[in-house]
Amino acid sequence: METAVVVALTVAVLVFAVVAIAALVVLARRTGAIGLRATGPSPEELAEVQAELERARQEAGEIRTRAEAEAGEIAGRSEAVEKSAIKLRQEVEEETRVLKSELKEFRADLERRENRLAEREQRLDEEARRQAERGRKLAETETELADRREDLLQIEDERRAILERVSGLTAEQAKNELVKEIENQAKREAVLLIREIESEARKEAEKRACKIVTLAVQRVATEQTAESVVSVLHLPGDEMKGRIIGREGRNIRAFESTTGVNLIIDDTPEAVLLSCFDPVRRETARLTLEKLVLDGRIHPQRIEEAHERSRAEVQDLCVRAGEDALVELGITDMHPELVTLLGQLRYRTSYGQNVLKHLVESAHIAGIMAVELGMDPKLLKRCTVLHDIGKALTHEVEGSHALIGAEIARRYGEHEDVVHAIEAHHNEVEVRTVEAVLTQAADAISGSRPGARRESLEAYVKRLERLEQIAQSFDGVEKVFAMQAGREIRVMVKPDTVDDIQTQVIARDVAKQIEEELTYPGQIRITVVRESRSTEFAR
Repeated sequence: METAVVVALTVAVLVFAVVAIAALVVLARRTGAIGLRATGPSPEELAEVQAELERARQEAGEIRTRAEAEAGEIAGRSEAVEKSAIKLRQEVEEETRVLKSELKEFRADLERRENRLAEREQRLDEEARRQAERGRKLAETETELADRREDLLQIEDERRAILERVSGLTAEQAKNELVKEIENQAKREAVLLIREIESEARKEAEKRACKIVTLAVQRVATEQTAESVVSVLHLPGDEMKGRIIGREGRNIRAFESTTGVNLIIDDTPEAVLLSCFDPVRRETARLTLEKLVLDGRIHPQRIEEAHERSRAEVQDLCVRAGEDALVELGITDMHPELVTLLGQLRYRTSYGQNVLKHLVESAHIAGIMAVELGMDPKLLKRCTVLHDIGKALTHEVEGSHALIGAEIARRYGEHEDVVHAIEAHHNEVEVRTVEAVLTQAADAISGSRPGARRESLEAYVKRLERLEQIAQSFDGVEKVFAMQAGREIRVMVKPDTVDDIQTQVIARDVAKQIEEELTYPGQIRITVVRESRSTEFAR
């Protein structure tokens, strides 16, 4: 630090000396110039020289001040450098001490590893000596065994020669005989074993099949069929019955003509009955009458308007029923047209069993059986819920509902396994897949469980449908309604096509064809209605 101060002061003195010399040189030059001009300097020149000397002194003072400041700064820097050097020396000493300690530990660890390696080499040498000794003993044993083998071969040859002389057969002949005997015995035992395995497998398969079917039936708890051809509509009061009947029965005749449903008004308090074999038609008539009762205005034109709205509402209900059935089964990726056809089965029955409920029940049963058998339950549910989809179009397309349903499913992009299960569920096509077999089983279980179906109701519905088909087959017929439980048929004809005389002909021909084709109790009345209407609008 003292050295730095001395150097700074020396620099300041040198700078001051340089400035003084420069000032003297300037003064000398100016003095010489004055001497050349005259014998002595003028007062102005002396004043100028004195001012120059004063400026030189001031500059020297400033330079001295800066030199002293720089000397102080250099002294401070020198002190900081010395402190840093001391700190660095301490860190180096600490790092050196740590490195010496780590080096000492490393050397100790290295010595321990060298000792372990030496011990391991010693053990390996001992193990190698033991292995060499064992190899020598094995070689001696092999030599001894080889000698014994040669002795045994000689003894075997002698025994074979003795046996050949005694039995009169060579060794090859005796070997062949023994092989044949063993082969025959193995075949007999194999046949017995196969029969035993097949019997056990058959018993186990029957037991497991019964278990699967029983579990499926137990887990699907559905109500017994209670299909009816009568719907009850409750009225707000008995005075509404007179408004429904209308003047001279005009409203009730218009209602039955428009809807094709019998409207029964009896002594039942605040209720009327709607009777029809077609559930869709009966539901449409119920909604129509319900709207008329709520509105209060009942006349033929309002009946027709309410009937049209009710038909559209029933169609929407059918679509919603199809969507609800698929949601219940967990199926979401089905074509909208298939969903619509599925919903139309809401009001369709088969031997008294609701077809849509039958499909949902069968799908649940098939899914349970699929899980028990380790198969895909979603695929089985899809096959089963669509197996009767053709029944929605049997009144429009000729043919079996199984083949019709398969064609519809194929048209709307269903998987080939689903299509095959649909077309094969009544054995109209040879069954090729396990899914088709399970679809048949689920269909049979759902249809054959106690209380599922009522065959008499199905036969009754088919008879009424055939009555309407016979009457509808004649030219000029617009609408046909089977009423009064099939004891009456009302035929609506086109007034511009059929005249009054031809209505009698149609009634007689319909009655004759019914007598020839159908068997029925009592008699059936055929009523042909020809009605003309004129409508104008006042503007």
